[in-house]
Amino acid sequence: MLQETLYRTLLLRIKKGDVTKIDLPVIRTILDELLPSLNIVLTEEERAKEEKAVYDMMLGLGPLEPLMQDTSVTEIMVNGYDQVFVERHGQIEPTSIQFFDEAHLMHIISRVVGKAGRRIDESSPLVDARLEDGSRVNAIIPPLSLVGPVLTIRKFPHRVLSLQDLIDKKSLSPKMAEFLKSAVHRKQNCIISGGTGTGKTSTLNAICGLIPQQERIITIEDSAEIKMEHPHWVALESRLANLEGKGEIPIRLLLKNALRMRPDRIVVGEIRGGEALDMLQAMNTGHRGSLSTVHANSPLESLYRIETMVLMGDVNLPLPAVRAQIIQGIDLIIQMARLPSGERKINQITEIEKSMDTSDYRLKDRFKWQSSSQQFCAC
Repeated sequence: MLQETLYRTLLLRIKKGDVTKIDLPVIRTILDELLPSLNIVLTEEERAKEEKAVYDMMLGLGPLEPLMQDTSVTEIMVNGYDQVFVERHGQIEPTSIQFFDEAHLMHIISRVVGKAGRRIDESSPLVDARLEDGSRVNAIIPPLSLVGPVLTIRKFPHRVLSLQDLIDKKSLSPKMAEFLKSAVHRKQNCIISGGTGTGKTSTLNAICGLIPQQERIITIEDSAEIKMEHPHWVALESRLANLEGKGEIPIRLLLKNALRMRPDRIVVGEIRGGEALDMLQAMNTGHRGSLSTVHANSPLESLYRIETMVLMGDVNLPLPAVRAQIIQGIDLIIQMARLPSGERKINQITEIEKSMDTSDYRLKDRFKWQSSSQQFCAC
């Protein structure tokens, strides 16, 4: 109750022009004025807590700030002002956190997307943005959302996982790790496949950490999530159109430009459209050892999805020609899965056999997770 009163009083003072700067001393002054009228006595510790909470509401993420600091939380889902869910250890659970009302939630959303140079209102009711720490944000509001403003934050990990970390988490076996190390050093082209939230980006980061230090790497993403400690790494990020609908720089244009930047390896965060053809051409024309991810539930499905993306592009190619490019360009499919327990695993590493026959793909599993025996098996 006190937080809400202090928050609304501060908003009113800002609207009147009485407050031109928001900081803890200003909030403390207003709190000093309110406490006697509300007949409330606080300890110094309680005062500091109330001041910090309102400061976060005005300049941070409000009631979501504690969740952003909680390292066990990987995703935050706000379904209207009075429902907040989180993902911990792969499992979704409700929280007791609430916003004051829809206007309070909209205030937070507008400020977050505004910092990213975006806007959200009835004429533009959905938006993707990125926080300063790299966390991905998606917001959608009425009239598209029927439950009020909806905010989803996929938190960016503070520490990039290594392949050893994935072994420790039992996402793969030591033998699988050795196989992947060998594949990277032999410059095999790899696609990491999986559904949403299966750990594709974490695995991509770990594999990128295996690339030799003397090679030049160019990464291309919609939202920068790839992190690596590499002396010769150039990160590129696409750009959305501005408020006038101009200035868009898509992944495909960045990929074409990257080919002129003398890369040893190209890493595309995710292929989801016409850039699939450009990626395949890069893999087939001297940029061996390139990597990307795709949304799919099996190795074979991932190849069919890539086919579809190429065919939906602006280049009219017959299916056999597309399939030939895929067969010759991609060497390995690393399939990710999230188990019912919430664990994320590499449940298949599959090789594409090279063949001139384009009637269909010939796949050979090298490793597979056996759910019956709860272990990884070499095939």
